[in-house]
Amino acid sequence: MQGYSGGMELTGKLAEAFSTQVTLELTAATVYRQLAVEMDVLSLPGIAGWFRAQAGEEIVHAEKFMTHMTDRSAHPKIGEQPAPTVNVNSVADAFAASLAHEQKVSEAIRELYRLAQTEGDIDSMPLLHWFIDEQVEEEATVSEILDRVKMIGNDGSGLLRLDAELGSRSSAS
Repeated sequence: MQGYSGGMELTGKLAEAFSTQVTLELTAATVYRQLAVEMDVLSLPGIAGWFRAQAGEEIVHAEKFMTHMTDRSAHPKIGEQPAPTVNVNSVADAFAASLAHEQKVSEAIRELYRLAQTEGDIDSMPLLHWFIDEQVEEEATVSEILDRVKMIGNDGSGLLRLDAELGSRSSAS
């Protein structure tokens, strides 16, 4: 159980892994901001608003990790964030990129959970359980939207209806 002192302090490999997760969450926010820009370019302000709300949620996730760390006498370090590389020519592309990124974040959370188990750090488990539940919800939501986008295809009225529906999130979130 190297890296875990047995007390409440978060140290070693687990503290480093949490900092890496903070960076990943902030990177996710940047990816969602870029997806919002791409939807603005396609004149879909509702979907752009949905992606902006999602970006805000990712920042909240980073804050949760940082708070957990500082509450446990660890010093969060935000790492380098690459510029987002999203190749989006359609709404389907945007939600496919979103799903891929959520899957990457989900696996990172599972890896944190495995490390916390290995390190015997039970104090991280409630936070990580919350994130596991959150990621199941995130992936399900994006998958459902992507399925609907595929059903809509090139139907302009269907796309505008989805734009209006998803746009209601930005004011509700």
